[in-house]
Amino acid sequence: MRELRIRLLAGVFVVAGVLSWAAARLWNSVGSLPSVPLAAPIVLALIAVVLFATALSLRARLKAQRERRPGAKGVDPMMAARAVVFGQASALVAALVSGLYAGVGVFLLELLDLPARRDQAIYSAFSVLGGIAVIAAALFLERVCRLPEDEEDDRPGAEPTA
Repeated sequence: MRELRIRLLAGVFVVAGVLSWAAARLWNSVGSLPSVPLAAPIVLALIAVVLFATALSLRARLKAQRERRPGAKGVDPMMAARAVVFGQASALVAALVSGLYAGVGVFLLELLDLPARRDQAIYSAFSVLGGIAVIAAALFLERVCRLPEDEEDDRPGAEPTA
């Protein structure tokens, strides 16, 4: 499984932000821009909490398994792989959604004199923070589930194994 790259996430964020900023300008010129939902930052924060809790649980179970504690519950490799895939997918979607809300939020900075638009700008900012939290939790989960062989292969000068 390939490791998730920060550059890819940043690229998705920037492209989505620019496109959503342009779309918000266009939409506002022909009509009324739809409001930013209050649920957006809440849902992103919940996803971040689930990813972080999963990472902490897997880390504790893997540590107990490595230390060969009696009664330690092992980690099924398929479950760990599914958790990593869920984290990677969540990080990609969070980068996209955060970019969308960042673009809309930047557009809304021009309209801060209107109370409703000010609230939407705040919701957009919290949505971006929630998306960053999802990305951070997903990267942490990916790091927790990393195999020891993967860490050895990343060393400079390490020879590839057959």
